[in-house]
Amino acid sequence: MPLKKTNTVLAATFILFILWFGTGYILSPETTAAGFGLPGIPAGDGGGFLVVKGIRDVVMALVLGILLVTGHRRALGWALLVESLAAYGDMTTVLTHHGSVATAFGVHALTATLMVVNGLLLMRETRAAAAAPATLAPQPA
Repeated sequence: MPLKKTNTVLAATFILFILWFGTGYILSPETTAAGFGLPGIPAGDGGGFLVVKGIRDVVMALVLGILLVTGHRRALGWALLVESLAAYGDMTTVLTHHGSVATAFGVHALTATLMVVNGLLLMRETRAAAAAPATLAPQPA
């Protein structure tokens, strides 16, 4: 499969995956939170933080989706690299709060690492275009 098609499929998969999880945190936070990996789930007024995570995920997915749909592939690569930090942050949160090590690495670290790989592949795909010297438009005499 050509690199561009592979990158597109991977990026679209991440977008749908992040959108799905984010929507789950917004619509059914208590149910979705159980899979995050923390030993306890916020209750009462603390449950609002789950919705905040859902909104964060939906916005992250929308940013990636807009870059993919508009063809800004190099920016999409950069965005994937930067947004992978959120997943690494989620992994760190689970580990530092005595959560599930399997979920920390099997979900959050794996997702983040695959986002980095996809981002780097997009950067490789667009390297030639970024390195090409800009041609100046002819100037009127």
